Amino acid sequence: MQYRRLIPVLFIMNGLIVRSEDFSTHQIIGNIINEAARYNQWNVDELIYVDISRDKTYDSRRDDHKIKAVDSIETIITEISKVCFMPLTFGGGIKTIEDVDLRIRTGADKVVINSAAYHTPELITEVARKYGSQCCVISADYRMVDGTPILFTDFGSNNTGINVVDWVKECQKNGAGEIFLHAIDRDGKACGYDFDTISDVTSATSLPVIACGGAADVDDFIDVYEETNVAAVAAGNMFHFTERAYPRAKKDLVREKIHVRP
Repeated sequence: MQYRRLIPVLFIMNGLIVRSEDFSTHQIIGNIINEAARYNQWNVDELIYVDISRDKTYDSRRDDHKIKAVDSIETIITEISKVCFMPLTFGGGIKTIEDVDLRIRTGADKVVINSAAYHTPELITEVARKYGSQCCVISADYRMVDGTPILFTDFGSNNTGINVVDWVKECQKNGAGEIFLHAIDRDGKACGYDFDTISDVTSATSLPVIACGGAADVDDFIDVYEETNVAAVAAGNMFHFTERAYPRAKKDLVREKIHVRP
């Protein structure tokens, strides 16, 4: 039986780590490379970086012996991979197979594809054929609209009108290997996970599902592991602002007999 994973998610905006809320408010909180090194010390199961920069310009605002300057996505992934010895998944700004090639070549183990999967769904198949389905993670961002979870793309601005459950089925048919299910309404709100939608999605697909959006404390992790069949739970803000949050969460999960890697 495979371990269920607990995954920190780091959002990059213009070269710095930011705290995200509702996909619209972003607070600068740290350096990209130093954060990877910190999580590496905690021996996390996996690390997901998502580049949410709108204009794809990058400036880490320092270049000295402690903080390396970064000015491109290529430099960012290369520097992260030097200090990151856990599986590294990288997303954001991927529109073509050449974008995927660059991220794999510079150190990513898997890629997260979001809006491009909607605009050019054949990219999913192309990535799966070239690198294997396990490399292709589809980020499905959704909001509740009249009680239905609807897929949104393009930084949460484009209402596709598609039920996210149907979208996940389509992605599986096209060759996706994993689903990153992100509740926009809960982003940065610390209001708990959306059990109903998570359960509907995990019931509709055989793909591993990573649930993201809503974590406030370790009890939220325990609840979503117990109430749904998610393969992994992801969180961002909680790990940034609580001292040794990750190792303490793992300890609590093991104590509650959740099947995670100690």
